[in-house]
Amino acid sequence: MIRLFLTRDGVVLERGGVNRRPPASLTLDRVFTAADPVGAVGQAFDAAAQCPPPGEAGLLAPIQNQEVWAAGVTYLRSKTARMEEARDTGGGDFYDKVYDAERPEIFFKATPQRVVGPNGKVRIRGDSSWNVPEPELTLALSSSGRYFGYSIGNDMSSREIEGENPLYLPQAKTYAASAALGPCLVVTDELPGTETGIRLDILRNGKSVFAGETDVGQLKRPLLSLAEFLFRDNTFPCGAYLMTGTGIVPPDSFTLDHGDEIRITIEPVGTLRNSVA
Repeated sequence: MIRLFLTRDGVVLERGGVNRRPPASLTLDRVFTAADPVGAVGQAFDAAAQCPPPGEAGLLAPIQNQEVWAAGVTYLRSKTARMEEARDTGGGDFYDKVYDAERPEIFFKATPQRVVGPNGKVRIRGDSSWNVPEPELTLALSSSGRYFGYSIGNDMSSREIEGENPLYLPQAKTYAASAALGPCLVVTDELPGTETGIRLDILRNGKSVFAGETDVGQLKRPLLSLAEFLFRDNTFPCGAYLMTGTGIVPPDSFTLDHGDEIRITIEPVGTLRNSVA
């Protein structure tokens, strides 16, 4: 396992507490398009010179020209929340049916320019009064569809707009600064175990206003099946990230406010911190 950090000065690789800076030719696009991304990163680490660990202030989202997609209704808690959102419009049955269907819900989330990095500012929509973060294990998939690691994703969402009508999903999900990734990309052939924890903390004026946790074992669908559906009849010349759904949903009475701090923790990725613009 190697942790790949993208900084303003380029890539830093970390393994076993040792940090190394590979040549500038090792870009995220080179990694995502390699025939063997794990092997390519391992070789780059072995050949690189040692360097200091990256400072948190200089971290960028680990993305270059990759698209970000997302899967929905993969946890029971997510299904329940989405049905509650749509209960007044009669759309709740859609989420009940997709939870049990063979085909998952998969939707486009963000272009790279819409993705915020560690310590950056995510946004809530100005035309929505009910907005939440969605903490998600996020798979890294090469241009050939090969799984080679994972990161932390924040799928910012307008529950109000999505609840009005399922056809409004793109507006509820995709807008400026609607996604965050980081603080690093864990490069590995191994999938996260079912015991892998996911934790969400939201602070307002320095005080906790919501905290929740779940684990990967609560996912209804195998992780690689989500990746397989994403690549069906689709191509990603520079690879893609796939958010795998959320199992942590704040209560209906909660909405994000400007200045809130969002912390999402998945080890060994670390903690993704963002504030609300």
